[in-house]
Amino acid sequence: MRIDTMTRDDWPAVRDIYEAGIATGEATFQTEAPPWDAWDAAHLPTCRLVMRDDDDRVIGWAALGRVSARPVYSGVAEVSVYVAESARGRGIGLLLLTALIDASERDGRWTLQASIFPENTASVRLHERCGFRIVGRRERIACQYGRWRDTFLLERRSSVVGVATE
Repeated sequence: MRIDTMTRDDWPAVRDIYEAGIATGEATFQTEAPPWDAWDAAHLPTCRLVMRDDDDRVIGWAALGRVSARPVYSGVAEVSVYVAESARGRGIGLLLLTALIDASERDGRWTLQASIFPENTASVRLHERCGFRIVGRRERIACQYGRWRDTFLLERRSSVVGVATE
């Protein structure tokens, strides 16, 4: 297995993995994957990764989205990590998230955040293992399929980027 930079050519496999996550009802509020151009516009042009298996198939992906267009928040980004159902439980999410954190710090990001359904305990544990902490529970933040849902807001502060020098 290897981690590569995601390209537009990876989009069909990335979209399939994303749609499988959407279908669980526990990964995102999204109800369908957008077309490439919309997905591309919603994510930073840097810090886009895919995990390939030994047959060169994409089995997971991770990317960062902009939190705000305001320059003061340029070092803050939102994390997305998805692993193909057939590849779950093999540490791929951990490898991808660790690589994404490293890439984010090289890219000058000092804070990463994630919004995760409390029921998605595997994702919460993964993020906590990578240094994220729950900073709050957003109650009834949005409605999904007619049901109001809560999310945990998790945050990871870099120990190398944006560190006070005083």
